[in-house]
Amino acid sequence: MYIVPEKAIADLVTREASFDAVEKVFAAMAAGDAYNFPVVREAIGHEDALYGFKGGFDRAGLTLGLKAGGYWPNNLEKRGLINHQSTVFLFDPDNGKVKAMVGGNLLTALRTAAASSVSIKHLARQDAKVIGMIGAGHQAKFQLRAALEQREFEKVIGWNLHPEMLPNLQEVADEAGLPFEAVELDGMREADVIISITSSFDAILKADQVSPGTHIACMGTDTKGKQEVDPQLLVKADVFTDEVAQSISIGEAQHAVTQGLIQEADVAQIGAVINGTNPGRTSDDQITLFDGTGVGLQDLAVAASVVDVAVEKGVAIEVDF
Repeated sequence: MYIVPEKAIADLVTREASFDAVEKVFAAMAAGDAYNFPVVREAIGHEDALYGFKGGFDRAGLTLGLKAGGYWPNNLEKRGLINHQSTVFLFDPDNGKVKAMVGGNLLTALRTAAASSVSIKHLARQDAKVIGMIGAGHQAKFQLRAALEQREFEKVIGWNLHPEMLPNLQEVADEAGLPFEAVELDGMREADVIISITSSFDAILKADQVSPGTHIACMGTDTKGKQEVDPQLLVKADVFTDEVAQSISIGEAQHAVTQGLIQEADVAQIGAVINGTNPGRTSDDQITLFDGTGVGLQDLAVAASVVDVAVEKGVAIEVDF
């Protein structure tokens, strides 16, 4: 088997490669060529940590495996480590033998950013000029960098519960040569694209704070009880997701479905838009919403591409197992 340690990942993967891998996986899922296994996610009763497993099998790409990891909220303060920790394991689908173990922290950040970026490519208006960010933590920088590659944005606006973190967004805007403005949530009406990336358990963005024609990517809700937007926003919007089963159970759609505001049939796969079997955006006034719950197949696809590059460059560690 091959081992690709976390410290090697940054030199082996790009945003472009992550985007390509995620877009292909979403298309394969919608075509029925790939499927995710049920998610296991549990509070372990130690260090306030959430730990779990996401896995799946992509017949098209012959990728089989799982990501093990979770969220340790005290890591940064106590240990100087990022709060999200994960490792990806890949297996040979022909014989079941383990193929690779890959550091999953940077991969998770890149694949999450790639997912919202894919949704912007396929669902946002072509003339989108202002991008709004709700959340300004570690992951928000990845999200914003990836999103800015999808349209000719002219301005970045941002809101965060703790305003002292907004310089994270300013930094990325400066890199891109774009102006940045801190706004209140009502200011999000100016945005043509909004990305929410928080760990909130209460609705932050209200339905009347979103203008017609906006595309919203909700990327923070991946656990039962989490919530970033008003359920009424999902009533106003056309809703798309990575995996419908996850969207209605642990994603942003869980609340609107539970309240009877929308049904499972109202949530479409982003892969169907990629494949051309769903029209996606059909008017400039339409509000579209992508519920990015995070699927194991995303991790596996990006990890598999990293292993290929690592082997090619001679940096993968080969061990008998």
